[in-house]
Amino acid sequence: MKAVIQRVKRTALSVDGALISEIPFGLAVYLGVKAGDTEAQAEAIANKVFKLRIFEDGEGKMNLSVGDVGGEILLISQFTLYGDCSHGNRPSFTEAERPEKAKPLYEYTAEKLRALGATVKTGVFGADMKIEQFNDGPVTVIYEI
Repeated sequence: MKAVIQRVKRTALSVDGALISEIPFGLAVYLGVKAGDTEAQAEAIANKVFKLRIFEDGEGKMNLSVGDVGGEILLISQFTLYGDCSHGNRPSFTEAERPEKAKPLYEYTAEKLRALGATVKTGVFGADMKIEQFNDGPVTVIYEI
């Protein structure tokens, strides 16, 4: 599994022109599921995302987690994180898990984040989503397990 974790001031996600999810501040997390991933990877990603200290404390140091600052998480499925463009100009997505296996792991990750105490909103798995994002920092971290 791979997560691109971005600190945001605001993020809104729409499908077919309809607003689906929106967070006022926190983390936009783009999640890719690799072929063969299991619930163990999903749980590890959830723990890392929730505990990652990328928000500034009173002294300006990145020392606080999304839970510490009362932020929310917008979890967005993105199989293209496993696009391989090392050969030619058209990415190959053979490393990405098939949708019928990836969707339950995406949903499981959201459940695990909620169990940790996070407010989690989601996109629509497999949909053509439009995302409006106001990055904070910018702070972007990539975590793969």
